[in-house]
Amino acid sequence: MTAPVLVATRSSGKRKEIVQILRDIPYRLVFPEDLGIIEGVDEERLETADSFEGNARRKAEYFARLTGLPTAADDSGLEVFSLGGQPGVRSRRFAMFDGPPDQQDAANNAELLRRLAGAPAPRRRARYRCVIAYFSRPDAIPMTFEGTCLGSIAQAPRGSGGFGYDPLFLSDDVGKTFGEADPDEKHAVSHRGRAFRALGQWLRHHPLR
Repeated sequence: MTAPVLVATRSSGKRKEIVQILRDIPYRLVFPEDLGIIEGVDEERLETADSFEGNARRKAEYFARLTGLPTAADDSGLEVFSLGGQPGVRSRRFAMFDGPPDQQDAANNAELLRRLAGAPAPRRRARYRCVIAYFSRPDAIPMTFEGTCLGSIAQAPRGSGGFGYDPLFLSDDVGKTFGEADPDEKHAVSHRGRAFRALGQWLRHHPLR
């Protein structure tokens, strides 16, 4: 059986994408639920850093120490330039809405549209950003991988694909929102696709011991 690599996320949307992006690596991807790890209070406090890298490192180190497995964790989000980089590390909690993921996404999208109401095209420029931290073992110096993609915020949601801000993020690369793009189109140019492909390439050239 191939060696496992733990991906420390509980997001079903991220899990689906990461499995597709890393489908060709010579390792077996596992997630916290696969290992029977129940989310506890300590885990809920991990994402308190003020940067994507800080949050990714905290999550990856926590799960690497908990399981002893090679572990990767990402933190990602949307940065709107005219909003000073918001929602940024608060992307998932932008609207301060506590509820199911689909309702949380809808609340965050509505809050973003409210803040950009009437804004001209130049003020709607944005980028998606993803930073991954990878610990080959719990006491290792972490590797980091980053991916970004540029676009603009649409006037209204378009498409039902993806998750998060995807129906609002009008990608420069594909000329449509990530909500309208099919999965392969999105993964080819997305922040998460670029970051996890970089991790996958590194893993291919650095066999697990």
